[in-house]
Amino acid sequence: MDETTFPVIETHGLSKSYKDVTALKSLDLRVPKNSIFGFLGPNGAGKTTTIKLLLGLARPTGGEARVFGLDIVRDSVDIRKRVGYLAQDPRYYEHMTARETLRFTARFFYSGPAPAIEARIAETLDLVGLSDKADRPIKGFSGGERQRLGIAQAQVNYPDLLILDEPAASLDPQGRHDVLEVMERLRKHTTIFYSTHILSDVQRVSDTVAILDHGQLIAQAPIEELLNSSGAPVFTATVKGDVADAQARIAGQPWVTAVQATPVNSHTHWHITVSDEATAEVQLLPLMLAGGGVTVLEYGRKKVDLEEIFLGLTEGGHHG
Repeated sequence: MDETTFPVIETHGLSKSYKDVTALKSLDLRVPKNSIFGFLGPNGAGKTTTIKLLLGLARPTGGEARVFGLDIVRDSVDIRKRVGYLAQDPRYYEHMTARETLRFTARFFYSGPAPAIEARIAETLDLVGLSDKADRPIKGFSGGERQRLGIAQAQVNYPDLLILDEPAASLDPQGRHDVLEVMERLRKHTTIFYSTHILSDVQRVSDTVAILDHGQLIAQAPIEELLNSSGAPVFTATVKGDVADAQARIAGQPWVTAVQATPVNSHTHWHITVSDEATAEVQLLPLMLAGGGVTVLEYGRKKVDLEEIFLGLTEGGHHG
């Protein structure tokens, strides 16, 4: 099988127990090439255990896994040469600058001419948005800047896979935004597998998401599929004017199953559940406006929140 077609990470029944505690139960994962794969779950769900197994830092109790088609137990040295890894809480020599830190890291991977290494370091600093801070000591860096430097360190050897453990967990909103932006920028260079417990981050940058809870995989799908899988489509609208006629007109359609109206100040908020999304997309807005007495202030298909799905799955009583 050609390496461009098989998954970058594939696990079958991968499990890990420590004495009498099962940290990971029979995990089956598939991470497609050049995707941003969000590995989501509460703290203690087994995310870091999975990462340790993939990197050969722990041995599985059962099952198997392949990274680039290579076995994680037999070929772990070869796998690690092609992987960039950012641990949950990176530590630095505080007196060193960002450039010196990358130079130190690059020495493990490159033995070529110094100008080529320096060019690679400059390119990596630019990629994570740290060019202007490159020669300042790390001790003055914010949390977000430290994480971006960590990603730069993990990325300096052009890895085919970037594994990031909770890259935005302890950051303020600006820091998280910057880190997610860097991840989006890196997607054309590599495949990114990152663990997180922050749902909104997954919704912002991932293509595919796997949800882990109590060491067990409870969902794995492209994010759009997961967001669209939760029941009947719903459209929402905020309207004002002569809403009673329009509401009756909409409610009378055979493809409308429910209209919920909530007064908000001088407006009305509609929550319209439909059985036929394609028809609704074409006809719903014209129907609202047909009588001429209604002004539509906001309108769209209701975005399902990953949080609702996550809570529904993790509280679904699937484990004892």
